[in-house]
Amino acid sequence: MARPTSDLSADVVICAYTEDRWDMLCRAVASVQEQSTVPGQILVCVDHNERLYERCVERWGATGAAKVPTVRVLRNRFPGRLGSARNTAVEQVEADIVAFLDDDAEATPTWLETLLRVYVEHPGAVAVGGAPVPNHRIERPGWFPHEFDWVFGCHYEGLPDQLAPVRHLIGASMSVRTDALWSVGGFHSDKHDDMDLSHRVAADYGAAAVLYEPKAQISHVVHPERLTWSYFWRRCYWINRSKVRAFHDMGGAGNITAELQFARRMAASVARKLLRALRGDTDAFRQAAAIVAGLGAAGVGYLQGRLELRLGRLPVSLTTGLEPR
Repeated sequence: MARPTSDLSADVVICAYTEDRWDMLCRAVASVQEQSTVPGQILVCVDHNERLYERCVERWGATGAAKVPTVRVLRNRFPGRLGSARNTAVEQVEADIVAFLDDDAEATPTWLETLLRVYVEHPGAVAVGGAPVPNHRIERPGWFPHEFDWVFGCHYEGLPDQLAPVRHLIGASMSVRTDALWSVGGFHSDKHDDMDLSHRVAADYGAAAVLYEPKAQISHVVHPERLTWSYFWRRCYWINRSKVRAFHDMGGAGNITAELQFARRMAASVARKLLRALRGDTDAFRQAAAIVAGLGAAGVGYLQGRLELRLGRLPVSLTTGLEPR
């Protein structure tokens, strides 16, 4: 495996919480071990599951085997969930860049190399995300619009098809300069850790500092239950309901510009799909209906969140952040 041509170093963080994904976690770690650019270390942080932690230690060792890259197994030391697990791992990062991969994803061999290249060629880049390509475990239903693949954490229609600034990175495949991550206090949210990071970095370093590189691809498992109508509308509702508190907690860094832009794009998508439906494409009509329903559920969720925030009933979304160095 080739070393990076630049002086930038990188560590990779994979967080895990359930033994149900054991085989996927093993493949995720293996995919990082086989990268064309070798990371300094792979940090596997287990989120409040002692049996899974012990199983990981048995496989990789608590402090890593004597081979490159080192795999280190950690316990989430904070009371939160994903955001706090990532913060636990970040405390052990020794590299210039820290990259994050989900436990149910596999990185393509050049994933890390491609992410690092952006930092080398664009020195103003502070956070760089890659494209999670959906790996469906069952046949994708015809009614499910590709514009809503964000529902299961994947690249969706409407994201850039080449390197470009974006407002939200996708947590399954993202990276950030380690010193910048510390300067913004690490991850502040468990439910919206990727969005929170993107907004805080953009607020401190400018919108152009958050870049999306679709060539940095991973294969992200789409579990069967996530392709159901029940999951679709509930996800649209709950995500946008909880975003209200997340934006509130960001202070001046938070805004809903990306959400409003998405809604405007969906109006055009619905029109295009209805034209296809008039030509006999029944799936296009069902997708148009799903988009309208998804936007409706998202809008209701957002309004519910606003009301609950005003009444002081919306749960706090913050996790334990990191004290800036």
